[in-house]
Amino acid sequence: MILNSQNKNTKKWFTLAILILGGGTVFKLSSLKDAFYVPMMKYFHLTHTQIGLTLSVYAFIQACGYIISMYIVDRFSKKKLMPISLIGVGVTGFYLATFPSFNEILIIWALFAIFTEIAFWPVLIKAVRLLGDSDEQGRMFGFLEAGRGVVDTVVAFTALGIFQWLGAGGAGLRGAIIFFSVTMIVISIILYFLLEDDVIVTVDEKGQKVNKNKAALEGALKAIKMPEIWVVAFTIFSVYSVYIGLTYFIPFLQDIYGIPVALVGVYGVINQYCLKMVGGPIGGFLADNKFKSPSKYLRVAFVASIIGMFIFILLPHQHLNVYLGITFTLAYGAIIFTQRAVFFATIDEVGIPKEISGAAVSVACLIGYAPSMFAFTLYGSMLDQSPGIVGYRHVFLTMIAFSVLGLIISSYLVKIVNKKKALQQNLEGNLTKD
Repeated sequence: MILNSQNKNTKKWFTLAILILGGGTVFKLSSLKDAFYVPMMKYFHLTHTQIGLTLSVYAFIQACGYIISMYIVDRFSKKKLMPISLIGVGVTGFYLATFPSFNEILIIWALFAIFTEIAFWPVLIKAVRLLGDSDEQGRMFGFLEAGRGVVDTVVAFTALGIFQWLGAGGAGLRGAIIFFSVTMIVISIILYFLLEDDVIVTVDEKGQKVNKNKAALEGALKAIKMPEIWVVAFTIFSVYSVYIGLTYFIPFLQDIYGIPVALVGVYGVINQYCLKMVGGPIGGFLADNKFKSPSKYLRVAFVASIIGMFIFILLPHQHLNVYLGITFTLAYGAIIFTQRAVFFATIDEVGIPKEISGAAVSVACLIGYAPSMFAFTLYGSMLDQSPGIVGYRHVFLTMIAFSVLGLIISSYLVKIVNKKKALQQNLEGNLTKD
């Protein structure tokens, strides 16, 4: 019995490691701006607003795609969907390396959204949720975020090395894009041979054959009708709106503090990837062990982010040492990444049935990631319309507003969780009496 338990535990963590490998690479090209924001502007000939529009197109396809993914996530196996997604992103990346026109770039990012957001990400979240028990959700998602940070960092720094090696110009950017594409395809092969096929239920409890298309559709409708999943979704919405603002710390440090392009790229990798390694475990530990609740931790983290950003806005940035600016922005980013690490753990906390996990995740992603449709364009237009420190203050104040929204919604989420726990305790008490 002990040996079987050990084998099951080993298998669980091995599967998580394989999932992390895919999750840490699939977004490298669609998130090219994380490490190469300034080179993208220069060699793709884009403005802040155009980069924002590109990401908004991605987000629009992403949102529409989550409606489709409600059906396919519970219908097809991760062993097929994940490798196909990575291959699709990799092949599309080869075309991006030709430095196409702005209109073609819009189409490319739409394709990235189809492969990454429809066929990959909801599948990954569902798979991780089903790996862990209810008291492990914070840790499982925390390790997912941290592991993705490790893979992200290794792959991104390698790409930055290629960028520098090839002259830190157009050829370097092209080389980095090709490296990302090749990496995607290699990882897709690894996933196909190491991931196990999902068990797709073909008969019901009465032994009758299940109509898989009907079952997937019914699961999607059931998830949509659950109010709890919508509260979870809007909590994620608030966190993600603030998270998008972290991108603008990158041009902020160059425009206001004057750090060189090469250091901007390094900062971008740390800001978007290394912080996952810090925020993931810390967020998971605090949610599971300190607060005993992901929703309660999210509420506290929103308070910390509001206070932190108010302090940051009041600092005299034009007169500060660059390393103080870097340290403060990374510390703030770490708070947001602890929230990102655990916001999907609230799906289990509010009692969503496991058999509709895929559909529930798709609903949460549909609403939760909706800020991608407007926030990049909103923040980018603020910077284009009000150049300099004024524009950045507008961005930072908007981030505070989203944090306040998140504080309100997460407080309501805590009430839902507490009510469910109280009902469960009463039910257990009545059963004990009987």
